[in-house]
Amino acid sequence: MRFLHTADWHIGKKFNGYDLLSEQEAVIDQVIEIAVTEAVDAVVIAGDLYDRGVPPVEAVSLFNQKVVQLNLEKKLPLLAISGNHDNATRLETGGPWFSHTAFHLHTRLDQAFMPVIIGDTQFFLLPYFEPIAARLFFADDTIRTIAEAVELAVAKMKESFDPALRQVLVTHFFVAGALRTDSETKIEVGGLDNVPADLFDEFDYVALGHLHGKDAVKHPRIQYSGSPLKFSLSEATQEKGVFIVDTAAVEKRQFVPLVPVHDVRVLTAAYEQLLDPAFYQAVGREDFLQIKLTDRAVIPNLMNTLRGIYPRILGVERVSGVAKVQQTAPELPQERNPKALVQDFFAEMTGEKLSAQQQEWLKAALQAVAKE
Repeated sequence: MRFLHTADWHIGKKFNGYDLLSEQEAVIDQVIEIAVTEAVDAVVIAGDLYDRGVPPVEAVSLFNQKVVQLNLEKKLPLLAISGNHDNATRLETGGPWFSHTAFHLHTRLDQAFMPVIIGDTQFFLLPYFEPIAARLFFADDTIRTIAEAVELAVAKMKESFDPALRQVLVTHFFVAGALRTDSETKIEVGGLDNVPADLFDEFDYVALGHLHGKDAVKHPRIQYSGSPLKFSLSEATQEKGVFIVDTAAVEKRQFVPLVPVHDVRVLTAAYEQLLDPAFYQAVGREDFLQIKLTDRAVIPNLMNTLRGIYPRILGVERVSGVAKVQQTAPELPQERNPKALVQDFFAEMTGEKLSAQQQEWLKAALQAVAKE
């Protein structure tokens, strides 16, 4: 059979304060289009459907809308698990009847041992869980790490293996030796969430979620799909997409890239360049941009000016720092206005002028000092 592997949608996530809901809707629409074009037999979402346990109403509405499109309108079986960002108890609401439309949403450890059979494949859906869940399920108080818990879980799954079928594991953990990015929540305590890759040797394919880079692990049968969007600057150079997997040849799985509405990029330029229409119209000023400024001079009202041109600016950093003006003692005036001193210092340190509110605070503070 053939299926699409995706993960880490993080619906409802914000990026440096910017709402990503419209970006997420556009990229999920691409996932649906790819699933239809590639004529897959199922779609796998390996956890972190939402960005937080209690997602905003708009995020839930978007997820429901896309599930309807995939599962009810396109008639595609949907296999999903909860990740560490999801609230498993809340997410499983409706699960018992979802399965009647071939929407298999597993959020509990015990559900992992009931394989979903589609075509020639048994799918074992192992959601993210804490060691306490394994201690309770296996009645074993000695379980302390995720690795120990997953080892027991995999052993129990093997009891249900049908030798006439292929076996695919869908799960959401950190495989030892994988590479992280800044947008992923670090859930381990002293490495307690590291799962050795050799625990999965008996599976034909392991569809992973949790890490946002598709190349986090290099393995012929173990694969992170990566997130469909870039969620941090450390992901700026990553290519985002989904995998099309044929169970008869998982080593030849196909990566299909996704195109964001607005990319995440680092832009290095001089201040005058950034203000030049010919420059900013050519570089894609609508993208999420981290600007590396080559100027060393102090530039008043820097951020406000740039935000007027680059609406999704993430931040500005100096390539070579801010130039310091060397002044000898004789050049300093004998008396300096305290208000001017503070204004100059603030401008030198931040590259911006005091706002009206900050001016009021400064005035009140100086008056208080004068009274004392």
